[in-house]
Amino acid sequence: MLVVGGMIGVGKTTLASIIAADLNIDLYTENVEGNDILPLFYTASEEEQNRKRYPFLLQLEFLTSRYRDIKHALFAGPSIMDRSIYEDWYFAKVNTDLGRISPEEFKLYAKILDEMMKEISQFPKKAPDLMIYLHASFETILERIGSRGRDFEQDDKLVSYYRSLWEGYDDWVHNHYAASPVLLVDADQFDFYRAEDRKHLVDSVKNLQHNPTGQYMTLNRP
Repeated sequence: MLVVGGMIGVGKTTLASIIAADLNIDLYTENVEGNDILPLFYTASEEEQNRKRYPFLLQLEFLTSRYRDIKHALFAGPSIMDRSIYEDWYFAKVNTDLGRISPEEFKLYAKILDEMMKEISQFPKKAPDLMIYLHASFETILERIGSRGRDFEQDDKLVSYYRSLWEGYDDWVHNHYAASPVLLVDADQFDFYRAEDRKHLVDSVKNLQHNPTGQYMTLNRP
């Protein structure tokens, strides 16, 4: 079981889809289509956010879907996940630090997550074999968010939110994520539509998922 992590817009879904096709394994993607709260989280006014608690509701929505997906993935055959339940905490924490989620809401969220993780610890397979973490410059992130064209993500007022997420992501990976070894991939350097880059990554994943060489490994050019 593999998971792909990283910032909004960095290319997780693209990479996860490529690996799933090349390795012929199941793909679990984020619950974006049909998620009625997600556009409201991005487009509602600050007053609406405070009154209707969209950030908290969105975190519960994602947490529920990620728990469902990881249950399926850990019991099923080989698979790859586009973001996972382990990463969900980081988004909840950033939104709490920004005042979008109240301390009381975060405390409740943490209790629910803790109970879910206790359940996962009882599964026959308890964690992913490898996390592929995509990092890119902030300029690349903004460019890719713009190019994928989701209308609700394009407001210039969201740039400060994206930067808050981006600035703490590496710290989360190195100081909070411990479920599996991590393969660090520079998404500015690698183009996974390029056959050579794609093959190099897939070959590296095949070699590392069962035989990691450390907790943090970096994908270098061949």
